Amino acid sequence: MKLDILVFGAHPDDAELGAGATIAKEVASGKKVGIIDLTRGELGTRGSAEIRDREAAKAAEILGVVVRENLEFADGFFVNDAQHQLKVIEMIRKYRPEIVLCNAVDDRHIDHAKGSKLVSDACFLSGLKKIDTKLYGEEQWQEPWRPKQVYHYIQWKNLEPDFVVEVSDFISVKEKAIMAYSSQFFDPNSKEPETPISSRNFTDSVNYRARDLGRLIGVEYGEGFTAERYVAVKSLDSLI
Repeated sequence: MKLDILVFGAHPDDAELGAGATIAKEVASGKKVGIIDLTRGELGTRGSAEIRDREAAKAAEILGVVVRENLEFADGFFVNDAQHQLKVIEMIRKYRPEIVLCNAVDDRHIDHAKGSKLVSDACFLSGLKKIDTKLYGEEQWQEPWRPKQVYHYIQWKNLEPDFVVEVSDFISVKEKAIMAYSSQFFDPNSKEPETPISSRNFTDSVNYRARDLGRLIGVEYGEGFTAERYVAVKSLDSLI
């Protein structure tokens, strides 16, 4: 299956928090979008890996993505080495996306920046013909493939975006997908320990950050991304 957009996240819920509205918007426009989670989030304070598996499946259904896979790297301990790069390359070559979205280049959680660099490096390496990969159980070697663009969504830290996507009609889908991870976020009845993302303030921040980015570009809601190279436009009137 060839995808238009492949979204990577170090943990289940990263894609939804960072780019959920953009994913929903692209799906609604007819694009084929998939998500690859690097880990199962097994070190998360609240819930469990098994619960996160179920939550991720529910969130994927809400967003309308056509596929979601988990590479089951070690939460907190995966590294950017050949072994991990090859697994990511296999996914890039399997789905042959035009665009890859991945973690923030700098963030509070150490896995986010690690995941960002790992996926970015793998996108480049995936285009090299002398790197041989094939999927488990398959006999045929994969063909090289390099995405046209790699963009990084914004997570905990307020990084300055290189561009902002107008997502006013899809913020409610994003919020619904995020709340599919009910074990992780604000629940006044939960008896589990508090975490930085379990407060009402954090849940509210998803909306007010999107509203503020929307304000800055003259719309109601926006999602920001950073780019690894200059973003080209065909003409000035293509900008809003």
